[in-house]
Amino acid sequence: MSHPEQHRGRWRPRLDRPALVALLFGLAGVVYRLVLTLYTVPVSNSDEATFGLAALHIGQGRERPIFLYGQHYMGMLESYLAAPLVAVAGPSWPVLRLPMLALYAVFLYLIYRLTRRLCTPWFAVFVVGLLALGPERVVRDQLTVVGGRPEVKPAVLLMLLITVGLAAGTIHRRRLAVAAFGLLVGLAVWSDWLILPYLAVAGLALVWAARRELLGWSGLLLVAGAVVGVAPMIVDNLRAEPGADSLSVFREISTKAGPLPPWSERIRGGLLEGVPLAHGLCPVDGCGRWQQWFGVLYPVLLVAGAVLAVLAYRRAAGSRGERVGPVVQLALIAGAALTLLSYVRSPLAATSPLDNARYLSVLQLSLPAVLWPLWVAALTAWRGTSSVLGRLTGALSTAVLVALTATTLVITVLFAASGTAASRTEERQARELAAALRANGPHEVYGDYWTCNRLIFNTDETVVCGVLDGDLSPGQNRYRPYWRQVGSAQRPGYVVEVDSPMDRRLRRLLADRADAAPVREVGGYRVYHPDTPVRPWR
Repeated sequence: MSHPEQHRGRWRPRLDRPALVALLFGLAGVVYRLVLTLYTVPVSNSDEATFGLAALHIGQGRERPIFLYGQHYMGMLESYLAAPLVAVAGPSWPVLRLPMLALYAVFLYLIYRLTRRLCTPWFAVFVVGLLALGPERVVRDQLTVVGGRPEVKPAVLLMLLITVGLAAGTIHRRRLAVAAFGLLVGLAVWSDWLILPYLAVAGLALVWAARRELLGWSGLLLVAGAVVGVAPMIVDNLRAEPGADSLSVFREISTKAGPLPPWSERIRGGLLEGVPLAHGLCPVDGCGRWQQWFGVLYPVLLVAGAVLAVLAYRRAAGSRGERVGPVVQLALIAGAALTLLSYVRSPLAATSPLDNARYLSVLQLSLPAVLWPLWVAALTAWRGTSSVLGRLTGALSTAVLVALTATTLVITVLFAASGTAASRTEERQARELAAALRANGPHEVYGDYWTCNRLIFNTDETVVCGVLDGDLSPGQNRYRPYWRQVGSAQRPGYVVEVDSPMDRRLRRLLADRADAAPVREVGGYRVYHPDTPVRPWR
């Protein structure tokens, strides 16, 4: 990756050509996402605002949340990372998202290091170049603060790099490295359970690389590190009431009653919609038939990657240092297969593939292992060392790599050129609403879920909002103190989207007062401030 260079008595590292090109690609990807971050693209929402409010509370010393407000299974690591920035600069979406941008940069660096170690330098450059691109579905998972995925992907890559270093003997403080591996496992489990398949295969790779060491002090340090990382979750579950622990809540969510779509529909939704969306081959509103080809090819590439890794393992010498590459590649293939299998077991893979494709964003971890067979076939054909069948396979592989790159590039350019307008318009309207209420009131209001917490965050809690459903019954109030504060207000207001079901229901309840009650229309919202509160649930 770099070579030492002596210059006027000082030692400086000098990047080789692949490392320099990868650095340029990585910087382009980071700068692109920085611009999106400054413009709050993709659009913010109340889920993200809940993490932002938690960061605000942490920075002020008011709260020490373990899980997302109103939940018992999604950790708050992202809020803790953003808390110092929010405490200094105040609540804003770019400030809240800056740690996610840093995690993306770390992810690029680690996947380059791992891919270069497992495969070849120029293939690592290719992977970084692909990951530097990003249409809306991809950058939404990378930049928005909605829990889990931005931090667990670098954690898994670092675990695998630790495994490679232990097997190759390049890590000298081996016990400390094993303890760090355990700590990363614990933090990932606390943060997002969707990463469990990758944690399982990374753990098996570690056992293969250092099984004898794990029988002694290293094994104890591994367990100790994991316990420290997952300690917040353990503490919360020990205090939880029966049925309110993380496992019970997660099981209830995962096994909701209802008809289960057939396997064919779930597999179709997972492969033809989820996989292309997760890899940036489709716009956020869905995949056309010409964009679904990668989903059809994906299982074939998983099998080809596994076969290639097994062959490489058998050809390698007996030392762990030479065999660890194929082992880690197998781990990445298995992680992707298990993640995909877990996803298609859910009915959401068939009933709502567009909204839930975000759960497959962790498949980016396996991109090097999935694309490696195509790279090997293409490179072999270009070097002219294969048979006629090999050259044909290489030509097809080259075409696939070119099509993958071109499709991702086109979707990214279309998003950057014309797909950001809607997000910027919605953000402007949300800021207008926040500014109007902050300046002139009312400061205690009711609204729907997707309005409330974003409004509270945009006003730095100057305006407090209680969540109502469309029928004006109490909704999902994640942070109960807000609901209580609005409930005790003498004259609360109501913020509803113009002509929404909540708007029509409220006007019926106000009856002859409806024309006098609206204060103003701001940013697509209608603000009511009746003389007497309207609380039909009481």
